[in-house]
Parts: sequence; structure tokens; C-alpha cells
Amino acid sequence: MSVCGLVYLSPLAAPTSTNDEFSDNITFTMFLYIWLLALAAVLVLYLRRVYSRFEAAGVKHLPPLPLLGNMASIVFRKEHFVYAVDKEYSAFPEERFIGHYQFLKPDLIIRDVDLLKNITIKDFEHFIDHREFVNEEMDPIFGANMFSMKGQTWKDMRSTMSPAFTSSKLKHMIPFMVEVGDQMISSLKKKIEDSGNQILDIDSKDLVTRYANDVIASVAFGLKVDSQSDPDNEFFRMGNETVATTFGQLFKFVGFSAFPAVMKKLKVTLFAEAGANFFRNIVLSTMRDREERKILRRDMIHLLMEARKGTLSHDEKSGNDEGAGFATVEESVIGKKTTTRVWTDNQIIAQAVTFFTAGFDTVSTAMSFLLYELAVNPEVQDKLAREVKEHAEANGGQYDYTAILQLPYLDMVVSELLRKWPPAGGTDRLCMKDYNVGRPNAHSEKDFILKKGESIFVPIYSFHHDPRYFPNPSKFDPERFSAENKHAIKPFTYMPFGLGPRNCIGSRFALCEVKVMVYQLLQHIELVPCEKTQIPAELATDSFGFKIKGGHWLGMKSRS
Repeated sequence: MSVCGLVYLSPLAAPTSTNDEFSDNITFTMFLYIWLLALAAVLVLYLRRVYSRFEAAGVKHLPPLPLLGNMASIVFRKEHFVYAVDKEYSAFPEERFIGHYQFLKPDLIIRDVDLLKNITIKDFEHFIDHREFVNEEMDPIFGANMFSMKGQTWKDMRSTMSPAFTSSKLKHMIPFMVEVGDQMISSLKKKIEDSGNQILDIDSKDLVTRYANDVIASVAFGLKVDSQSDPDNEFFRMGNETVATTFGQLFKFVGFSAFPAVMKKLKVTLFAEAGANFFRNIVLSTMRDREERKILRRDMIHLLMEARKGTLSHDEKSGNDEGAGFATVEESVIGKKTTTRVWTDNQIIAQAVTFFTAGFDTVSTAMSFLLYELAVNPEVQDKLAREVKEHAEANGGQYDYTAILQLPYLDMVVSELLRKWPPAGGTDRLCMKDYNVGRPNAHSEKDFILKKGESIFVPIYSFHHDPRYFPNPSKFDPERFSAENKHAIKPFTYMPFGLGPRNCIGSRFALCEVKVMVYQLLQHIELVPCEKTQIPAELATDSFGFKIKGGHWLGMKSRS
């Protein structure tokens, strides 16, 4: 009986266990769903609170997407960021400022000229810093450059480096640029001759990037490099890797912008270790060699050596001459102050690397768009070529810093280039303490208070393409900057190098380099559109920088 009972009872025991497990699974699943629903509810409430910042204050803005804010079209490469921002800028023509959500962060896009003047000049101490992506602790090189520095440290570095970019210092650097230009012209002529055709199709972005690379190698690092005849040299290769806007780099920028604490925790750096070591070795070894051998070469390394010792100083009667032209920005009182602060090797290397990346990428971008506009606007090119030819004949082909001031049409062309295609499409400022920006529009009933830690964005591209300030903005028209017309340009609407004390310290150098390059090129080469030239030009969406979709292809032929 007991055996029969066991046999009879054992099947009954199994379902009991199965039922318990089944019940436990249901309970676990229910708890899981409850927790997920709770988390979803918390996320919804959090996002609702985050994205109510502007609506509650009566500040207009385009509808944000969860987590992405107003960045979706940029993240998914549907629009270039200046086009996306310009769409927001143009959507609310009556507003002094509008709201923008950079992922989860609320920013203000400034539209009003007077407000822009207050933020960048009058109330500069409220907005002294840029938004932080990385700091010196996270990235010893990128985090120590002048753009990333904050507060008094930035002020001291600005005062230290400002004398390096004055007119008297640039005069010594122009011969190095001319030497590199001669290399480029010689290489181009040979390629045209070897092609067997009258016109050579060429990627002008690659051409001028190699030119800019060799200028920076010479002027900033004291190296003799010829990237035209030696296309795979190490300096050019490392430069390309340093400024490359790969998907990985874009992902890092998004991460630093949206989740800085996470990126800091993961110890992610913007600057590749190989690149950092490459430039560190070049700068330190060159400085050491010059000190040991008592070498004096008036380039950027020499100036950085003086800056490291705290002995670099202004030596001009006037530091605010127009210098390289209309677009040149003036140095503020901060930059003209004297400082004897001594800097670490990493901090000095960081400035050299910043100078390199700006020259390699930003200046070459301006050059490539300039060649494009000259090719598709032959009447402008012809007029500029005549001015260059007349000056060259009168001066035996010699070109120095003084000549920059003697070529008014060249300055008009470059100024218009920087209006239509400003290499920095926008800039930002971080609010250091609560700031009253006033009412969003004439009909608003209350002021808006920008909170400490929030940011403003200055849409440079949008100001430059606003028909209120520049009629027919899509037209390339150097006459906007003629002696008769340039005084009509409303202050604070033209800002290719930024505004206020935190403007671009290298504006004179950049303008000199662009002008030297086009002066030499137009003496020997005529630019024409080719089959692959993109007309009209449209910005590519795979980069935050300015690149023409389809490439910067032009035809080049020798001038008779």
C-alpha cells in the first residue's frame, strides 16, 4: 500500500513544484513590468521637467525629441549643424533669443545684436568661459589649450600668447609661408604638364590642406616638410589623424556634450595618445635642441619658448592696427596685460597643438572655399588676378606683410569669403552666474533669467546669412566690403573670428596665410569649374566642419 501510495502520490508532488515555479515566474515578471513602468514614468516626468524650461518662461523653440532635444537631424546626419541652427534662427523672426535643447541641456540661441554686444563685451565677466568638453585632468593636451582654459588661467594664457600674434611677429613668418607656396606652385605646374591636358581636375581641399600642413610645420615647429611631393610624410599623416572627423570622433563629441560625467568616469580623451606623443616629442625636442645649440629662428616654437619662461611681451606701439584686413579682430585689455606666469610643458605643448589644428583644418577650410568661389565667380577671379599681377610687377614679385595692406580687393574677397563660409559656424559662452537676458520679444510680459551653468550659442553663420544685415546673402559679393560699403555693415553682425575678449587670437595669422596662398596661386594658376564641381555648393553632413558635399573639385590650368 505504501509503495502504491508513493507511486500514486509522486505524480501529485511534481505539479505542486511546477505550480510554485510558475507562480514565482509570474510574480517576477509582474515585478519586472512594474519596475520598468516606474522607470518609464520617472523618465517621462524627468524629460517633461527638462523640456519645460523654455515653455514655462515663454521662450519660443522648436519641439524637442526625447533625449535628443533639437539635435536629431545633426546626430543622424540629416543636416549640417549650421543649417539646423539656421532653421531654428529663422523660425522665430520676432524673437531676441530662442530656446534650443542640446540633448538634455537647455541653451539660448541669440538673435538680437544689442544682446549679443552685452554678452560678449559689456557683461563679459558673466560669460568668460566656453562650455567644458574636457579639462586638463581628463585630457592633458586638448584640455590644456586656450579654448578649454577657464577663468584666470585663460586670462593669463591669453596675456602670455597675445604678443605672438601681433603684426611685428607675423612679419618674420611670412617668408616661411612664401617658401611653402613656391613648393605648391612648382608641384602644381608639374602635375598639369605631366597630365598632358590643359586643365587638371584636382581636389582643392587636399591641395590647400597640404599647403597649410607645410606652413604649420615650418612656422610652428621649425620643420621642413613638402607634402606636395611627399604625400605620405609622417607630419601630414599625423595631422590628418588628429583632425579627422570620423564617426568615432563625432560620437565622442556627442558624449562629451550630452553626458560629460560619464565620459569623465570612463576616462575618454578627445586627443589620441599617439598624436599627443608625436607632437609632445617634436615640441620638446625642438626646444631642447635650440637651447643647446643657441639657435634663433623667429617662428612659433621660438615664441613658445619665450612664453614658457614668461618673457614673451608686446613690442609694438599699437597692437590694434587693422593688420591683415577688415576681418581682423582687436585684442582686448586682457590680452594686452603683462603676465610673468610660468607654464608647464603640457600647457605649452597644448598651445602648439591648438595652433596646428587651427592652421591645418580651419585655415585650409577657408582656403578651399575661397578657391571654389573664385572658380565659380570668374569675374571676381579676373579682377583679383589683375590686382595681384599689377602689384607683383610693381614689386618684382615680392610679397611681404606690408603688401597685405596694399591689396584692397584681395581684402574684400577674403572678407566676403569669411562672411559666406565662416569656418567656425558658431560659438558658445557659459553663464558663470545668473543673468537677466530681458524679454524674449516685444510682447513678452516677463524677463528670462539664464541660470548659472547654462549656455548661450552665437549662430555666426545665421547672422552672416540674415538678409536684414547682408542682402542677397547667398551671393558671393566682395563689394559688400568696399571702401564705400563696408562702413554700412552693422557692428556685431560680422564675426568670422568671434567677438569680445575671447575672440580668435590667431585672426591676423590666418588672414595672412590665406592671402599669401591666393596671391602666389593666382600669379600662375587659373581656376575653373570642372565636371565634378558642385554648383551650388552644399555642406556635407558627415562632419561638424565645413566640407562641400561631393568634394572640393576644381579645374586648374597654367596662366599664360
